[in-house]
Amino acid sequence: MKQIATCLWFDGQAQPAAEFYTSVFPNSEITEIQRYPEGAPGPAGEVMIVYFTLDGREFAGLNGGPQFPHSEAISFVVPCESTEEIDRYWDALIEGGQPQPCGWLKDKFGVSWQVVSLEAEEWMKDPDTAAANRTMQAMLSQFGKPDVEAMRKAYLGETTDA
Repeated sequence: MKQIATCLWFDGQAQPAAEFYTSVFPNSEITEIQRYPEGAPGPAGEVMIVYFTLDGREFAGLNGGPQFPHSEAISFVVPCESTEEIDRYWDALIEGGQPQPCGWLKDKFGVSWQVVSLEAEEWMKDPDTAAANRTMQAMLSQFGKPDVEAMRKAYLGETTDA
């Protein structure tokens, strides 16, 4: 069996979305574009499906119409090893989009992304439940780009009060 792939439903923006995503992530490319044939549900000759890979993972972007908009019920996690990586992906994906709580964002196409710190995820798994809970609370209190330093201070039990 081939690898399971993700299909994203768009209202006419599948190709611009694929072009944007493949510009953000390494090891990414558009692999195929199919157009609606005569007699199909979409206008003949317009982009129907765009197949692309993001860092080697297969996706399809389907121009299916306005019936099914994106929601936060599905999001893509971008695990980052450094604050520089968080900055790079956050700044690229938020362009034209909207910040959300806890390091989430909605991009300009309405797709939800979670830009996360791998280090902070480890802190939240710590057997010291007090430290893990402090880290979780710090993450939950954030709106927009993850503040790893604030989560680190919470994990260590350092206060940010003056």
